[in-house]
Amino acid sequence: MTDAQPSADRRLAAQALAANDPTGWFEPLYAEAAAGTSVVPWDRDAPNPLLVEWLRTAAVPQGARAMVIGCGYGTDAEFVASRGIRTTAFDISPTAIRGARARFPHSPVTYKVADLLDPPPSWRHAFDLVIESITVQSLPPEVRSLAITGIRGLLAPDATLLVIADISKTPATHGPPWPLTRADIDSFTAPDLTPVRIETVPRPDASGLHRWRAEFHRPRQATH
Repeated sequence: MTDAQPSADRRLAAQALAANDPTGWFEPLYAEAAAGTSVVPWDRDAPNPLLVEWLRTAAVPQGARAMVIGCGYGTDAEFVASRGIRTTAFDISPTAIRGARARFPHSPVTYKVADLLDPPPSWRHAFDLVIESITVQSLPPEVRSLAITGIRGLLAPDATLLVIADISKTPATHGPPWPLTRADIDSFTAPDLTPVRIETVPRPDASGLHRWRAEFHRPRQATH
């Protein structure tokens, strides 16, 4: 691939950013993939292994409500639901959500079309577990703070947030993706959201590469 022939995600993202629409490239990408003319680069047949490892040992209360952010075709959401967790998942792309429902026609997951930068008011403080896996890094840095605010707003009191992201040592300027620095990970912290564990974990699916895996907790008494 040359600079004259960028990947579909970078080509479409450049067009959307030029139109001042930072999320406007996701639907065209999924639409091209549905037409067979492009591929979704993060689509996988198996759930994210860093999520699988974490959730298999996590103490998730019975009856917990989970939200999977930027779910794409639903592979991670299906794994979460398979653990007996009431799961909602959303993506800004209607084509992605149609694809998830088609892939998993008998799914217990509630799939929705929604925008992380402007989530439905009914979701505020509604979830006991929120999973953010490589979605924030797909948004340009200028809207990162708004995206993180949207994520925090989903957490109920006594809730857990899991963040998985690619690692960058310096702020990224060209993307997607725009991998996260340690300062970006730390910015999820708030007076009512504290870090439990922030680690760099080897990727079982990519030799020699690591990702952030960060766990945060909102105290039971949080009301913000």
